[in-house]
Amino acid sequence: MKAIRIYFLGIIIMSALLLTGCSAPKKITYFQDTDTNAVIQAPTPSQIKIEPGDKLSIIVKTKDAAVSALFNLPVYSSRIGQGAPSNGTTTEQRNYTGSGNDGVASYTVAPDGKIDFPVLGYLDVAGMTRSELAAFIKGELLGRNLVKDPTVIVEFLSSGFSVMGEVARPGRYDLNRDQINVLEAIALAGDLTINGQRENVKVVRQFPGGKIETYDLDLTNAKQMASSPGFYLHQNDVIYVEPNSQRKRSSTVNGNNALSVGFWVSVASLLTSVVTTVAVFINK
Repeated sequence: MKAIRIYFLGIIIMSALLLTGCSAPKKITYFQDTDTNAVIQAPTPSQIKIEPGDKLSIIVKTKDAAVSALFNLPVYSSRIGQGAPSNGTTTEQRNYTGSGNDGVASYTVAPDGKIDFPVLGYLDVAGMTRSELAAFIKGELLGRNLVKDPTVIVEFLSSGFSVMGEVARPGRYDLNRDQINVLEAIALAGDLTINGQRENVKVVRQFPGGKIETYDLDLTNAKQMASSPGFYLHQNDVIYVEPNSQRKRSSTVNGNNALSVGFWVSVASLLTSVVTTVAVFINK
């Protein structure tokens, strides 16, 4: 009888372990601090500003196709560093190694924040938004009586952000809008997995000059999240979703985890062996 009782005790212990291991993690719901009609005041979103290293597509459109062609140079390849600008500056020369919209050359912003634009020459564009740069170029064209009716379109070509960690589809995504927030970025990556740490999502941001800042966002706290400088993304931001404590505890040396069949088969086998051994000693 003692052996039977011990055996059933082992089964109960094993079942409890199974239930504990399979229980849903706590705090998986977003915005737990908000009521049905809650109003969250987020900071005014700042538009993405041009930085050194950004690749831009700049297209000038006019009614006269011949005039437009003066400012929309076709794509061709050139080796960086060949030749020197006539004004002696060390600014990077025009970079036409990538194609922009309508087969027009793209411009890579040099380390000093400038691009070499046709006819207008070197323009200091770092720190401008897309709309500000478009308005600036349009003003220069009109002010110099080069074009009467220009339409200037500026687009980012290579800017993006990365999402890593416990999300459905980690990877790099294009930053094709003037504002995008961390929730939209996570949605593009397929949302957090059930094992993602919702209370400590990190946004890593590198500024021109090499400075790096990290912001911790709590997705369960809408007020804290919306007030963080990391809520609205910049180009090249990295979002890292850390695994929660259950996910960390479930990892084992042999690669199995608490949710794998192999792990629980091993646990069941071990408990059965222990219970059987104990029963044999008691019956002696």
